[in-house]
Amino acid sequence: MRGKKLFYITLLCLSAAIAAFLMFGADIEHSVVGYGDMAANPATVASISISTPEIPVAETIIPEVIIPENDFPAPDKVKAIYATSWSASSRSKMDYLYSVIERTEANAIVVDIKDYSGLIAYSTDDPVISKLGTEEVRIRDVGKLVADMHARGIYTIARVVVFQDPAFAAIRPDLAVKSKKTGSVWLDNKDLAWMDPSSKEVWDYNIRVAENAFSKGFDEVNFDYIRFPSDGNLSDMEFPFNGSGRTRREIMKDFFTYLRGSLEGRVISIDMFGLVTTASDDMGIGQYLEDAFGNFDFICPMVYPSHFASGFIGYTEPAAYPYEVIKYSIDQAEKRLSSFVSIDTAEIPEKTKISSKMRPWIQDFSLGYTYGKDEVSLQIKAITESSDNGWMIWSPSNNYTEAGFTENR
Repeated sequence: MRGKKLFYITLLCLSAAIAAFLMFGADIEHSVVGYGDMAANPATVASISISTPEIPVAETIIPEVIIPENDFPAPDKVKAIYATSWSASSRSKMDYLYSVIERTEANAIVVDIKDYSGLIAYSTDDPVISKLGTEEVRIRDVGKLVADMHARGIYTIARVVVFQDPAFAAIRPDLAVKSKKTGSVWLDNKDLAWMDPSSKEVWDYNIRVAENAFSKGFDEVNFDYIRFPSDGNLSDMEFPFNGSGRTRREIMKDFFTYLRGSLEGRVISIDMFGLVTTASDDMGIGQYLEDAFGNFDFICPMVYPSHFASGFIGYTEPAAYPYEVIKYSIDQAEKRLSSFVSIDTAEIPEKTKISSKMRPWIQDFSLGYTYGKDEVSLQIKAITESSDNGWMIWSPSNNYTEAGFTENR
């Protein structure tokens, strides 16, 4: 059984590496069709097979991770570009990204350390994670990478994809979302497995990954896919750890609070659907804007204009109106943030309670509408007028339209 499991894990890593190499690491699992992700390539996870768990449950939460203090000064406004782990492993690509920061107003880099594959992109030196077998060393010396960025005055953010996790599901299928029909691990439209968001053990595993990122020197951890699945045969999903019948919103809210308490004193941020800024419910995925308030230092709605449906605020083609779409979305989010007064805040321990700020993701890619300098610049203009807490810019290729964000350099 152990040899078979190692074969499947090796095959998974090789498949993911080949696909990512062909795209030069373009992480395409950031958001969802309609208001989020660009289409994923199922070939990257086609080799995943589910094995019987061999790791005792208790071993995934011990021993304790020691996080050293980090005194790197954070910018007043974080303005980040995004790098896949494959880009972070390439000297030439990092030199390019460093040059982008030198020539523009960008001052931070978001680096994938656990992407849509679920694989952790470096050697954690954590015996618990290493024993699970969910590492794939793409970044050979992550400590040196972080130190290099700090030496250049760059704020460092580690991106962790949470519940979409084929690698962990292959090792611990008992913790994954199940199919009601077959009892096997449920897969979404891209044939990707998800972990049960109700499972505290899944919570602790991702917190351990985040703690490890902080121990390597990262200044902030950015959590993505911190939600329930949004595509696939949703009526076929079964969540084995939600025996109490809690709503998806209640589960996510509990996780938000648990994250804050577990990572007390650390800077954490959450990626949320762009529509969360205007939605009056949890959209069926458990994300409700007010629930994130007080639990995350930064809330990062993915307000990509290309991903809003026709008819949003009256526009047939929202992507053609980047300023208007983002200005409206962030204005609405800021109104909700400024008026947030609720007894629910009492559930957040006073010592961990923080003042959340909006720091949106914007797009530097074309999807149905061509984006260039003006479109990038207009998105930033909208954010500056609405919240002015900085921004993060997403390019799947990690190539950037520098002319769109050079104004304040």
